[in-house]
Amino acid sequence: MSTAVIVMGAAGRMGSTLTRLVAEQNDMNLAGAVERKEAIGALGGLNCPVRADVGALLADTPGAVIVDFTSPEASLATARAAREVGAAHVIGTTGFSAAQKEELETLAAGTPVFWSPNMSVGVNVLLKVLPMLTRLLGESYDLEMVELHHNKKKDAPSGTALRLAECLAEARNWRLEDTARCCREGLIGARPEKEIGIQTVRGGDVVGVHTAYFMGPGERIEVTHQAHSRENFAGGALRAARWLAGQKPGKLYNMQDMLI
Repeated sequence: MSTAVIVMGAAGRMGSTLTRLVAEQNDMNLAGAVERKEAIGALGGLNCPVRADVGALLADTPGAVIVDFTSPEASLATARAAREVGAAHVIGTTGFSAAQKEELETLAAGTPVFWSPNMSVGVNVLLKVLPMLTRLLGESYDLEMVELHHNKKKDAPSGTALRLAECLAEARNWRLEDTARCCREGLIGARPEKEIGIQTVRGGDVVGVHTAYFMGPGERIEVTHQAHSRENFAGGALRAARWLAGQKPGKLYNMQDMLI
């Protein structure tokens, strides 16, 4: 059975990758694309309806799954529109505030919603592996996270770095909100034992690199994930779209739900 897909922000870097990959799938079809009015002209080659309002597309394409890598405000507006008609919504947007995440969870009670700050299968395997390393190494090892992204990325630290750091904190029964250190400058004194550094690097066209450091007495372990292209994230999002099409509302789904 073919999965109908609506791509949000179809003229953007991720949106254009998604529209191309959907067209290459044997079990998917591009049911529609959404873009700002001023950018719609760039999508003239797409063989599907193109609109500035996702609500209009949803009315014409019942059963379609929305795939969305836009902005927190735009994704929330789309989630509200999806809730109105019960459409499934896959979100790869990062930068949500705590209040915005709470609203997503509320909306997920009424329609299938899938949100992951990183759609990479490899990164989500790390979410399983890193807590194990943290527990096995013990509390004598300092934990740090460094992330690199392209110079157009708007949020920092990345959503992926925060989620990876969060899984490290959870493994030590810490709250990341209490232990994260995203900036060091000046005479800051000795490093506290109960701290996870999260540092940000921006430049060029780096798709995404995340490194977790475990630094202990006499040794250091580094675990790095490098994304070589946006197809990695787009492919994970399409895999999520296939899966979400068969799920019921009731919770905010994520990659861990799909991979288990």
